Amino acid sequence: MRSFLDAKAMAKALKQQLSDLDLPITHSQALELVAKQFALDSWNVLAARIAQDVDAKTVGFTQTAPVFRSFDALKAKEFYLGFLGFKLDWEHRFGDNFPLYMQVSRAGLVLHLSEHHGDASPGATAFVSMRGVDDYQRELASKDYQFMKPSVQALDWGKEMMVTDPFSNRIRFCELSDD
Repeated sequence: MRSFLDAKAMAKALKQQLSDLDLPITHSQALELVAKQFALDSWNVLAARIAQDVDAKTVGFTQTAPVFRSFDALKAKEFYLGFLGFKLDWEHRFGDNFPLYMQVSRAGLVLHLSEHHGDASPGATAFVSMRGVDDYQRELASKDYQFMKPSVQALDWGKEMMVTDPFSNRIRFCELSDD
């Protein structure tokens, strides 16, 4: 299927083909006919869609991964994998006795944890929009994690549960209200 970016070339070709059949039309008429081929009301609507298509091809963000500073791989894994229920995607060290850099994820949320000095400052906060914050809180409460018992708070913008990792990094899990 042709993309919206092909629309001007389609209009030019249509105009030429109709002219060859002794059915001349203006360029503007050709543009309107092409818009109809895309099941759109007018060339202006199609032109707006083309602009969106161009922007989507030139600028796009595929993932955000906050980097949290950690100081102990075992404590980080206990918290993120054991307590929060993330999975370990990968880990990297440049060699023996080097700091660990790892990626953990769960349900579309990706976090990077780094022992590298200067990669991130301990005590950072990430705000995470989500659904099911009450269910997640109940899951965490059932684990009876010794160092944290998070609760859900009702706030003006929704319900929020904050957790703090062993390195003072905070994650604010928020289910935004529909208002």
